[in-house]
Amino acid sequence: MKTARDARYDQTPQLVFWETTKACPLACRHCRADAISCGLPDQLTTEEGIDLIDQIASFGQPSPILIMTGGDVLMRTDLDELIVAAKTRGVRVALAPAVSHLLSEERAEELRGLGVRSVSISLDGVGAVHDSIRGVDGHFAQTAEAIDRLTRWGFTVQINSTVMVDTVHELPQIVAFLVSKGIKIWEVFFVIEVGRGVSMLSLSPQENEDVANFLYDMSGYGLVVRTVEAPFFRRVVRERQEGNATTGPLYRELITEARRLLGAPVHANRVALASTRDGKGIIFVAHNGDVYPSGFLPVTLGSVREQSLVSIYRDNPLLGDIRGARFHGSCGSCDYRDLCGGSRSRAFATFGDPLSSDPACLMVDENDQRAVV
Repeated sequence: MKTARDARYDQTPQLVFWETTKACPLACRHCRADAISCGLPDQLTTEEGIDLIDQIASFGQPSPILIMTGGDVLMRTDLDELIVAAKTRGVRVALAPAVSHLLSEERAEELRGLGVRSVSISLDGVGAVHDSIRGVDGHFAQTAEAIDRLTRWGFTVQINSTVMVDTVHELPQIVAFLVSKGIKIWEVFFVIEVGRGVSMLSLSPQENEDVANFLYDMSGYGLVVRTVEAPFFRRVVRERQEGNATTGPLYRELITEARRLLGAPVHANRVALASTRDGKGIIFVAHNGDVYPSGFLPVTLGSVREQSLVSIYRDNPLLGDIRGARFHGSCGSCDYRDLCGGSRSRAFATFGDPLSSDPACLMVDENDQRAVV
C-alpha cells in the first residue's frame, strides 16, 4: 500500500539537483565529470536558471529543496542573483561547492547574508587519502578549515563521503573526525563505476552489507546517516531494527576501529528511511537543462528548455515505473522493492537497463549477477 509520502513523491520531488556549471577547479579521481576551468557554452543562462527556479516553485508548497551543485557552484558568476530569485519564490536552496580558494571567509559571509543555511562539502578520507582522491596536496587541511569556517558562520554543514576500495578503511577515522568537528549529517555515496570512476573498484555485495551495518552503528555517535546509490541501507536498517544482521570481516574491522577511536555509542540510532531513489523524490537537471533521474543515471527524460520540469517529473513513463517499483530480476521480486528499490544508476551502468537489479546488493540472485552486458 502506497504511503502518503510515496503518493507525494509521485507529484513532487523532495530534492532537485541542479548542476549549475561544469566548471570546477578540482579533478577528483571518482567524479562522473571532467573538471574544466569555465562553464560550457550551452549551460543555462541566468534567465534560463530563473525560469528553472520558477518551474521548481510551480510544484507547489512546500517546494522541493534546490541543491545547487556543479562542477563548483561558486564558479557561477550569477550565483547571488539565482539565490535571491529562489528565495523570493519560496524555493529553499542548499549549496554543494568544491573546497577551493573560492570558499573564502568573505564568500561564506556573503552566502549567509543571502539566506543560505545549508552547505555540503566532500571528505573522502583523513589526511593523505583525501588529498590523493581530490588530486590536491593539502586539500584535507583546506577541507577542515572550510568546515570550521562554515560552522562559524552558522551553516548547517553536511559532509559527503564516497565509499570505494581506496577509502573504505578510512571510514572509522572519518567518523571520529566528524564527531570532533560537531558535524551532525553524514551522507555516504557508494561509487558507481562510470566516467572517470571506472578506474576505481567497487566493493563486493558482502562488503557493501558490512559497510551498511557499520553506518547504522555510526548513527549512534550523534550522526544522521544518509546514503546515496545504496538504498539497500534502508533494508539493512529495517533488519537491524528487527534484530537481524548479516556481517563479515570488513564490518568487524571497521566497528573495532571505531570503538577504539570513539568508545561505545551514546546516542540512539538515527537514520533517514524515506524510500527515495533515482527518479522517486529525486530529480537531476544538468548544466544544459537536460533532465535525468539522477546525476549518475544517463537516461535523458527531456529538457527544461523545452518542457516543464513538473510535467517531466510527473508524466515520464520511466519515472512511473521507478516510483511503482516495477523492476526486473531480483529487485522486482524482493520484499524490500519499495523501501529499497536498488540503485537504478548502478543497474543501468551494469546491465544497460535502469529497471534491472542492483548488483551491489547481497540479496541479488547470482543469475542477475552474471547477466552483465
